[in-house]
Amino acid sequence: MDILHLVDRLEELFNESRSIWFTHSVIVDEDRMLDLIDQMRVSIPEEIKKSQQLLSQRDRVMAQAQEEANRTLALAREKGEQLLERDAIVQAAQARADQIINQAKMEVEATKSEADDYVLNTLSKLEIELERSLTQVRNGIRTMSGERQAKQ
Repeated sequence: MDILHLVDRLEELFNESRSIWFTHSVIVDEDRMLDLIDQMRVSIPEEIKKSQQLLSQRDRVMAQAQEEANRTLALAREKGEQLLERDAIVQAAQARADQIINQAKMEVEATKSEADDYVLNTLSKLEIELERSLTQVRNGIRTMSGERQAKQ
């Protein structure tokens, strides 16, 4: 039985009791009073057990909530670290890509310069050979012209 209900019944018993004139005392039905007191003695331990169960349940719920909060916090930290790691990896990859691109540009410039030098050198040699050949052709033309004039 609910302890508050028993207290209400005790108050009701007191209010129904007859008062003694010129005092603050009342005459109470002893059997009913003792019965209510017995019921209270039985009920109070039950109420205490219930409240202890509620406190225990509250503590368990609080512990579960704290554990869940700790897990969530740990997951958030881990996710944050992963994002930082991934960001660091992306930055390192970008830096490496920039380095490769710069190296490729330098190699392209070096290759172009070497190719230009090769072409210039080859064309210069060709010019010398062509001048030599042209000189031989002119000498041959002069020689043939001179022989032709000498025959005439």
